Amino acid sequence: MTLALDFATPDYGYTDAGHAHSHGYLLGAVDRILEAIGPSRVFDLGCGNGSVVSHLSKTYSAMGVDASESGIGLARMAHPDLRFEVASAYDDLGATYGQFDAVTSLEVIEHLFDPRLYAERLYDLVAPGGYAVVSTPYHGYWKNLALAVSGKMDGHFTALWDGGHIKFWSIPTLSKLLENAGFEDLEFHRVGRVPQLAKSMICVARRPG
Repeated sequence: MTLALDFATPDYGYTDAGHAHSHGYLLGAVDRILEAIGPSRVFDLGCGNGSVVSHLSKTYSAMGVDASESGIGLARMAHPDLRFEVASAYDDLGATYGQFDAVTSLEVIEHLFDPRLYAERLYDLVAPGGYAVVSTPYHGYWKNLALAVSGKMDGHFTALWDGGHIKFWSIPTLSKLLENAGFEDLEFHRVGRVPQLAKSMICVARRPG
């Protein structure tokens, strides 16, 4: 007997087109990273309600995709002058939308069942010599130890969040994933709190030119 699993993409039920709480500590670092890269076109993979694309569009030509129909609906209503499309991180996005100098993907990978396919699609979106900018909650020895000794492990790794985080990344595991997809010259930034207890990490990875 074959068991068919339906990993339907959850719709996170966005209620507005504003920034998420994580953007408070992510966007400043992302802005500095992109300023150093100097892209002309930026693609936001997993753009949610479009707030990051709106922010980026003040400086760059930017568009985004997300699997959430409610998120894309809000993005289109709030920013009718910008391009938003409903699409999965597993779709052949490079074939559909072309390649970009920089691809951002903020707090997305921790929600995905198939991170290897995501990394392949991400690689295809980045133009040769371009960069991926990927953020995800940070996990490392000292942070995990602090969660354990403070009794907050269950709250942090809760299984009671519908949708929620299903993958928990460290610098070594995210490095291996992106390097196996073909990226080089990985650089990590830890943001939110002190580095050892960082809320998130941002990986900047280059596609060879």
